[in-house]
Amino acid sequence: MSSDKHRQRIWLARPLFEDITGRLDEYFDVKRTSPAGDTYAPAEIAEHLRDVDGALVTLVERIGANEIAHAARLRAIANVAVGYNNLDIAALDARGIVTTNTPDVLTETTADLGFALLMAAARRITESERWLREGQWTKWSFDTLLGRDLHGSTLGILGMGRIGQGIARRAIGFGMRTLYHNRSRLPEAVEEEVKAAYVGFDELLARADHLVLVLPYSPQTHHVIDAAALAKMQPTATLVNIARGGLVDELALADALAHGRLAAAGLDVFEGEPAVRPELLALRNVVLTPHIGSASLATRRAMVALAVDNLVAALGFGPHAGRPPNMVTQR
Repeated sequence: MSSDKHRQRIWLARPLFEDITGRLDEYFDVKRTSPAGDTYAPAEIAEHLRDVDGALVTLVERIGANEIAHAARLRAIANVAVGYNNLDIAALDARGIVTTNTPDVLTETTADLGFALLMAAARRITESERWLREGQWTKWSFDTLLGRDLHGSTLGILGMGRIGQGIARRAIGFGMRTLYHNRSRLPEAVEEEVKAAYVGFDELLARADHLVLVLPYSPQTHHVIDAAALAKMQPTATLVNIARGGLVDELALADALAHGRLAAAGLDVFEGEPAVRPELLALRNVVLTPHIGSASLATRRAMVALAVDNLVAALGFGPHAGRPPNMVTQR
């Protein structure tokens, strides 16, 4: 690390592939830290931001008005994620702090995970494994652990951005009929490419044998899947959420799963993560994974590399100086 007082200083919030983040040393004094536990306390984040020009953070570092109140030098934050609900964009924007994210590079990996959850939930894979490990496979019955088919079924996708389209492309190989609902309808050429038909929200809920959530989280989409929405779904349906936990009323979901009003669910995200509601943990007809949508080695490396590029550019260096490739703004 250079001690040149004229160099800008940045905070690297946690160790992330040193062979990639080492590029930052070419341009900046880098303050490398690691949280004592899994996360930093808000006061710790505020202290780390106090004396830096930029920061490279992950989804678990929550940054808002309080955390930047005394960060007079702070000009840029690079978030290693496609989502950014850990950042108060309005507060950062008001201060003129550039924020960036890492879209595109995790699209296919996250779509893979979504389809894996869909298959595991519909065919009761984790439930079957628990049943086997518990020694219950002592006799055979014709109706043991009957699941739901994917092939020939109707897939519903709520949120048809890059990842939603990736899910739809995978469904083609399974001979599924794909319906989707989105804030705006896709161009006809894209619909044809992914073999998906646009329908209204209520129709999507009613017709989907399997529903996958891939829409961004916002105050407007908070608990978009609530008790009323779940009541419109078929009791034989499967729900998969690979977007954000706050999209689903988890207590309403647990109640529907427990009482047979929904067949199964696959969840990679949770409203209070890393905490998971005990009502969900107690159920066998829900597949739970710890927010691993982008968790392949190649994808996580690509995300960090893009975040580094964004931060370097945001602070005035590299081929995109002053024009970070993936800027997030409310303006």
